[in-house]
Amino acid sequence: MPTTPAFADVTTSDSALRRFLHGLPGVDAVGLEARAAALGTRSIKTSAKAYAIDLAISMIDLTTLEGADTPGKVRSLAAKAVHPDPIDRTTPMTAAVCVYPDMVATAKAALHGADVKVASVATAFPAGRAALPVKLADTRDAVAAGADEIDMVIDRGAFLAGRYLETYELIKAVKEACVRPDGTAARLKVIFETGELSTYDNIRRASWIGMLAGADFIKTSTGKVGVNATPANTLLMLEAVRDFKAQTGIQIGVKPAGGIRTTKDAIKFLVLVNETAGADWLTNEWFRFGASSLLNDLLMQRQKLSTGRYSGPDYVTVD
Repeated sequence: MPTTPAFADVTTSDSALRRFLHGLPGVDAVGLEARAAALGTRSIKTSAKAYAIDLAISMIDLTTLEGADTPGKVRSLAAKAVHPDPIDRTTPMTAAVCVYPDMVATAKAALHGADVKVASVATAFPAGRAALPVKLADTRDAVAAGADEIDMVIDRGAFLAGRYLETYELIKAVKEACVRPDGTAARLKVIFETGELSTYDNIRRASWIGMLAGADFIKTSTGKVGVNATPANTLLMLEAVRDFKAQTGIQIGVKPAGGIRTTKDAIKFLVLVNETAGADWLTNEWFRFGASSLLNDLLMQRQKLSTGRYSGPDYVTVD
């Protein structure tokens, strides 16, 4: 079944879905980039900046996705997610820790029931080049190990070849694989790898496929390619979730990932959220940052605001 009856006829066939997607308004690339750049010039200072820093910290999916990941590294990351600044316990926890499926159980145990989610990439991350049964097994293994959230990748080859219904059916199948035997489900984030989709029109179409198929979040990137999250592609996805909610009443989150490293970057994205989707998305239930190094810069800026001194990188833990 599609996500909402309002679009039931759109997904009945590949041709129907193609007509719908190619009937979406074309993206004015110049206008999109100009608006993203203009919003990025907003000046946020003093108490508003302090609020924005804490909000950004609470929205981070603290991530390690390396072949050299060890249980010790994951436990260290989990500890940092719970207490990002050990000398200031007023610092918010991050939203989640994001790891490979084989590290989910380790992360879950290390969090000791803290209000930090465990997210796991799946579906043959990052390239997604595997058979459907393998992708679904990958997802089920992560959910069985305790993952609260699944970050899946679409088959960019299928999407770019115009096999839109195949892309839609993959997301639906993974969504079903997120359901546990007790009927509860891990939330699903759908990664498009926007840097490989070539055009803004493709990003808009991929966003609608993800939303129609039941994504809980749409996500820009894996962080493993040259171009990842940008203000413009994130703005476009925020417009998509705003429009989808206006037509269906269903709210869907957005997660930019990759390349967001500084407090200034994070605040620019928060301005985009507020000015495009609105205040309803200014919570970690509906907006996340996929990041690793971003947290340290936020902590240093937070310390500067509270003490008047810039402590420097030696005063935060190295991930």
